[in-house]
Amino acid sequence: MRPTVHDIAAAAGVSLATVDRVLNLRPGVRAATREKVEQAIEQIGFVRDVAAANLAKSRVYPFIFILPSGDNSFMRGLETEIRAAIDRSVFERTQISIVTVPAFDGPALANALDQARLSHPAGVAVVAVDSPEVAAAVNRLRTDNIPVVTLVSDLAGSARDHFAGIDNAAAGRTAAGLMGRFLRGRPGPIAILAGSMLVRDHRERLEGFRSLIETEFPGRMILPVLEGHDDPVEAERLVGQALKSHPDIAGIYSLGAGNRGLIAALKAHQSGASVIAHELTPHTRKALKDGLIDAVLNQDAGHEVRSAIRVLKAKADGQAVLSAQERIRIDIFLKDNLPFDDAAPASEGDDI
Repeated sequence: MRPTVHDIAAAAGVSLATVDRVLNLRPGVRAATREKVEQAIEQIGFVRDVAAANLAKSRVYPFIFILPSGDNSFMRGLETEIRAAIDRSVFERTQISIVTVPAFDGPALANALDQARLSHPAGVAVVAVDSPEVAAAVNRLRTDNIPVVTLVSDLAGSARDHFAGIDNAAAGRTAAGLMGRFLRGRPGPIAILAGSMLVRDHRERLEGFRSLIETEFPGRMILPVLEGHDDPVEAERLVGQALKSHPDIAGIYSLGAGNRGLIAALKAHQSGASVIAHELTPHTRKALKDGLIDAVLNQDAGHEVRSAIRVLKAKADGQAVLSAQERIRIDIFLKDNLPFDDAAPASEGDDI
């Protein structure tokens, strides 16, 4: 049986009220008495059930989510999931606020993290830009014992507590395996459309894609990466130029956003390239149905948000994280297995 506060009181020879004051760091206890209580806690091996204590006190967890601004469909879908969590805040005892910063802007993101730190939240979740100033800002949060979860894109060299996202290198390898099978020896190079190499998820997808193509499908040329900054207009221009310069392009891997521009370029140039993209949005769903995109790799934004909240709560309470529950899977959608609902897919499998 686990020791209780009653056992502490008996071992220290003090009242329950005194034990409560010591456990909650409240004043009104003499130094000698506080020492007796602390010695009793150590001797009997008492471990406080912080989660239960917070529930009893109706603790509310103030969390801050920091996202890139703009019309990136996946990020706006992620924001929708966060707002759904805000609607559940009464039941989940959270108080969630959303901050947006310009996409791929390291200094702006670092400043937003520093501003979040000033409000002393119970935790911060952030879509990271992999830069030294952002890592330093995350480390300052951790120095203040504020838990940090990175969302979608991780942050190398930082003290963040947890990453809520897919294995992006595995996603790149998966895309390469599919691409090789789709092309089946058909000649021609592969074009790659990325958002920015400043974010770790895009770099990891690219590295995974390249490594498997070079190993399993040697001799297939990969053209220089097109960085469209997740902007549909820029993506349309870059892909259009690539298709004009290389009319023999056999495959296109879109590893970021900006897929509306990609789709527009495919239509304008009547390209017969095999296309693999990321994230099932209304635009990529329609392109799958129309045969413009062959496969979409998807991550469940709702699962990522729920996972971030669970982890931040656990870290705030000093509790363990259940790794299996927080693993975000890679879904593969073809024209033939699209979910019936026109909304982005949601998984129920994380709530175990």
